Amino acid sequence: MRWVLYPLAFILVLVIIAMATLAAAVTLAWPNLPSLETLTDYRPRIPLRVYTADQQLLAEFGEERRSVVRIGDVPPILRQAILAAEDERFYEHPGIDPVGIARAALANLSTGGRSQGASTITQQVARNFFLSREKTYNRKLYEILLALKIEQNLSKDQILELYINQIFLGHRAYGFSAAARTYFGKPLEQINLAEAAMLAGLPKAPSAFNPIVNPRRAEIRQQYVLRRMLDAGFIDNTAYQAALQTPVRTVSRADHSASGILQGGHVAEMARQIAVDQFGEDAYHLGIRVITTVNYADQLAAQKALRDGVLTYDRRRGYRGPEAFVDIAGNGTALEERLDEVIAEHGDVQGLLAAVVLEASTREVRAYRNGEVHTISGNGLRFVAPMLADNAPQARRIRAGAVIRIRNNGEQGWDILQLPEVQAALLSIDARTGAVRALAGGFDFGRNQFNHVTQALRQAGSSLKPFVYSAALERGFSPSSLVEDEPLHFPAGVTGSQEWTPRNYDGKFDGLMTLREALARSKNMVSIRVLQSITPQYAQDYLTRFGFEAERHPPFLTMALGAGSVTPWQLAAGYAVFANGGFRIEPYVVSQIIDGDGRVVARIDPPVAGKSAPRVIDPRNAWLMDSMLQDVVKRGTATRARSLGRSDLAGKTGTTNDYQDAWFCGYNPDVVAVAWLGHSQPRNLGRGETGGSAALPIWVDYMRVALKDVPDRPMPRPEGLVAIELHDGSAQSEFVYRENKPPEPPPLFMPSFDLSPAAESPHEAIPQAPLAPLPPPAPQAPAPVIERSFGSANP
Repeated sequence: MRWVLYPLAFILVLVIIAMATLAAAVTLAWPNLPSLETLTDYRPRIPLRVYTADQQLLAEFGEERRSVVRIGDVPPILRQAILAAEDERFYEHPGIDPVGIARAALANLSTGGRSQGASTITQQVARNFFLSREKTYNRKLYEILLALKIEQNLSKDQILELYINQIFLGHRAYGFSAAARTYFGKPLEQINLAEAAMLAGLPKAPSAFNPIVNPRRAEIRQQYVLRRMLDAGFIDNTAYQAALQTPVRTVSRADHSASGILQGGHVAEMARQIAVDQFGEDAYHLGIRVITTVNYADQLAAQKALRDGVLTYDRRRGYRGPEAFVDIAGNGTALEERLDEVIAEHGDVQGLLAAVVLEASTREVRAYRNGEVHTISGNGLRFVAPMLADNAPQARRIRAGAVIRIRNNGEQGWDILQLPEVQAALLSIDARTGAVRALAGGFDFGRNQFNHVTQALRQAGSSLKPFVYSAALERGFSPSSLVEDEPLHFPAGVTGSQEWTPRNYDGKFDGLMTLREALARSKNMVSIRVLQSITPQYAQDYLTRFGFEAERHPPFLTMALGAGSVTPWQLAAGYAVFANGGFRIEPYVVSQIIDGDGRVVARIDPPVAGKSAPRVIDPRNAWLMDSMLQDVVKRGTATRARSLGRSDLAGKTGTTNDYQDAWFCGYNPDVVAVAWLGHSQPRNLGRGETGGSAALPIWVDYMRVALKDVPDRPMPRPEGLVAIELHDGSAQSEFVYRENKPPEPPPLFMPSFDLSPAAESPHEAIPQAPLAPLPPPAPQAPAPVIERSFGSANP
């Protein structure tokens, strides 16, 4: 017996020594444990968030995406899923689980490693707040001691709340509330059982079980969590089976063309810059909220109008071919994983989903995407039909291995499209205040962060003509003034550069016509003659009243054709002067900034038309220009806008030389919107791609939503106008008013000018509207009273 007792005694001595050593270590370590003030006074790093005016989240910025949620607001199914996956006995143990520790110890002894830790939720809270993730026995001891201390000072619900808000779950998402938005695009309270189980599976290995990067592994982990919930009695078999059959749609795989997906990358970036200017880098973790002026419904409408306009243009220009070709040799899981990697590299853009062709013929195309094979046939192949033919160029032909773009059209099935090369921009502002209602600075912010609304200086084309005509009204012209629409030619000796023979767009000349008719039909020869009469120098100075930069509009006759450089931001501000009766306002995109404690720390108080904004043109001038611009819509180059069925719309198309830019700038008395379409690096859009055909449809689609249920509101006629009958046999009338006589129109004058294209380089984003009103234009000296005819009696 003695040979048995000696080993047992030796083991007992070792156990006693180990326990004494552990007790000594605990005695020494306990006083040195960190204070729990970080937990009891929890101040998480909250990202900078940008919201619409009606409190819809546009974007968030910061290293940690986090949205703090109270334990009482956490859905029960998520709490149960977390406990089943991480710590089923959480509400029973004192912070450590001896059963789990024993199980992990046996597993580690059998493998000779330290792969299993059996950490409880309380231990994970201790590690996340105070310790590293290194796997050492010393760190494990501190983790256990901290867990015990936490349990002594906080309730179970408080501990679980900290865990739910602090845990890292991949994709910069910290906490389950942020993860629900990151992965599923919905608030935490809206997740279902299948989604809750997938989220609860993330803490073990966020990168490995990420539903965006590794959807298959995420699904396997989700099924494990659901089984644990079933075994623990949290759910019954019916709920278990239903959850297994419920498809989980992640944000990256969702169809972003859905009208409910709000995208405001360019707006959010402008707001971010403003916040960082105010608060520096601290803005990213102080929980600051930036409230923009953007309206949720308007922004959705702007996104959809721009996207549809770009895709419609792109279809007119034809299919360019697949984006790439890959080897599809092989089969099974290895091939699917390789194709998944290719698809992930190309990414999804605005509902245009990357896919790899498995089989292709003139009748149908079978394409692989994320474990599914989609068949496209019939109308879905119409756009790419030429590239399915046997005689199609090999480099552009759709064949097995081609990387293509497919789009889900619901009941109409799938079709094949392509990523557009062209860009577009749409800006909508309040005509009285300048508050931005919607802003889309490009086709997709993820592909191109350049903001074409504020940064792209482009030639304005005919969209600048209304400002030249407004200047002409100040210099003695009227809408009924007659000007020749006849050819012009300027030899090199006159221009000082090279000879110039301008043309009308349609190549026709219609002789003598009124300014009203010339603007409606966008006659270049009339505009040049008008500018020649009032002088480019006067027009250049006059343009500054509307906010245009004089140096961007050299005083040459090419100004009449819009050769100067503008941005959509500037054009919107300029047209707002006509829309609001003559007042200068500045667009602005941020209304207020709120700090992490809910205090308003900045608020914009912009100039308002009719109140604090400066008047820059006579109200009669604004009314007459409005009536002329309404004629552009009623019977000129913008008749497509008549489809809206309104009588208060006005605007002007614009097309630049060689079809490089297409514009439409239009408004009613409430809303001003500017649409532009072109390439980031200016080049030909294609013959016939004018402002009326390429940009105006975008504007119309947006305004159909923006002005829905808004009654017609004609601009009130200002005092001092008297109707007189015209003597041209048209049975129409114009208005005249008594005014101080302006200087006589100067003689025709032709300065030397440069015919080179306007500068196209971008500039810095335009800042917020100034809080101080702009100075009014300098008063003119009084002069004798005359009568002069203006405008139409039936605008």
